Amino acid sequence: MRTRWWIFWGATALYLAVGLYLALGPNFLVGDALSRVASARTVLFSRDPHLAAIGFIFTPLTAIVQLPAVALSPWWTGITSYGLSGIVMSAPFMAGAVVQIHLLARERGISPAAVWIVTAVFALNPMIVFYGANGMSEAPFLFLVILAARRMIRWCTTDDVHDLAAAGIALGFAYLARYDAVAATFAVGILVFAVTALRRGRRRIRETFWPACTDMAVVIAPSLLAFLGWAFTSWLITGQAFAQFTSRYGNSAILDQSGGGATNPVSAAGFAIAEVFALGWAIPLLLPVVAVLAWRRRDLEPLVAVVLFGSVIGFAAVSFVTGSTFPFLRFYIAAIPLVVVLAIHLAPPGEPIHERRAGPYAVARTLGVLALPRRVAALVGVVVVTTPFVTGAFMTSRTFAPQEYALEALVTPDRGGTDRAHQEAIIATFDTERELAGYLDSLELPDGSIVMDTVYGFAIFTATTRPRVFVVPSDSDFTRILNDPASAGVRYILAVPNEGRGESDAVNRRYPTLYDTGGDVATLELEIPNTGDGQPVWRLYRVQ
Repeated sequence: MRTRWWIFWGATALYLAVGLYLALGPNFLVGDALSRVASARTVLFSRDPHLAAIGFIFTPLTAIVQLPAVALSPWWTGITSYGLSGIVMSAPFMAGAVVQIHLLARERGISPAAVWIVTAVFALNPMIVFYGANGMSEAPFLFLVILAARRMIRWCTTDDVHDLAAAGIALGFAYLARYDAVAATFAVGILVFAVTALRRGRRRIRETFWPACTDMAVVIAPSLLAFLGWAFTSWLITGQAFAQFTSRYGNSAILDQSGGGATNPVSAAGFAIAEVFALGWAIPLLLPVVAVLAWRRRDLEPLVAVVLFGSVIGFAAVSFVTGSTFPFLRFYIAAIPLVVVLAIHLAPPGEPIHERRAGPYAVARTLGVLALPRRVAALVGVVVVTTPFVTGAFMTSRTFAPQEYALEALVTPDRGGTDRAHQEAIIATFDTERELAGYLDSLELPDGSIVMDTVYGFAIFTATTRPRVFVVPSDSDFTRILNDPASAGVRYILAVPNEGRGESDAVNRRYPTLYDTGGDVATLELEIPNTGDGQPVWRLYRVQ
């Protein structure tokens, strides 16, 4: 018990330290993480604070968990302007994922040295460190999916309903972290049904059909509740059940505006395979060996990892091939725990699992059967240990890791190269927005003086010391004020170009020519060139 807590707090400290360095040193912030900080701040400190202001484009877990930290931002704005509340959220979640890997290895019964090796290989993988430190949703998602995998692996042997229920609850919360959990829940539901239905052989499947249905219901019910509850709440408040796909702020709209989706399915499939290879190059080597060993040992446990993590990877690949998502390395991050868990299952079970209450279909582990020869085990160890280094090499590629490759400028600051300027621009993405927020704060305007959409403005909203000065889309009177800003006492409108993602900006939709001409409602006060990568040139208009 003490060991797991030492691992948890040690990993949390590591990820917090890296996150604080990235945020407060070079100010390297990830946009999606900062936008969730903005959502949490809107809930507490906008002109119209309410829980629904958290938004329905993305799943709510990451923003909700940040609320206690964001509540402290009036005393230090750095909690939001540098995304520190996100780091405080992601670091413990990723540390929890490390603990789950450690426990999974121990429950398999492998040697103590091997347990620590696989724990370290996972915890120190550069992608795991980065996403444990940057406030993104990958950390809670990985923790919950690995927790579900561990409890499902236990259930294959124990048939303990507590393990099954815990896996289902973890998947339910995983859906509230990332939509990818839908694929995992669907795949696990089928796996549970098949395993229970075949517990007594094909000839007696009629006897096990209803127990199989019951077990499947236990594992999918929490996810179904989360899915329906989130969709119904979104429909009730916004009129759109699936805003991620139908809203002008959603992922589908962003792809249309930015042209980020794949157009050639063949090349997209090759790219997806390369991404999986980058994060789990050992999968093609481990998978067939584990499959043969599992078959000969009559061991169901390795199947869980393949089904659960494989479904998440497959969902990401299919989404990209069909042009419905971006070419981001992080979407395939489930390949990292898949490699580790496959490596763990190369070893035969070493000890019985201590269940809370064994089910009627519990089976005894065949301990120590078909152990790998030492030389083969050593070779496998070398293969697994090299995985973080392969991943680190791919993370320096602008093609395969567009969101991560700027880290190279921090790791090797003295190295030149044609991409160095672009890497520095990525690191400085939100510097201009923080400076603009400081300038607007210095004007000491009254509440409700500036109209701004948060399509790009979320970074300004997180950086300002006076969030109530801004009128933002989550405010219930936003549309009324936007239609007649002068009568509402608005002094300024912040505008971005009416192109790309700027096409979804509410200001541009209401006043299509405002950025260029003022739209007959405002005059240009200030233009703010942007030093950040992919960020717009801001214009501040004074309302007439």
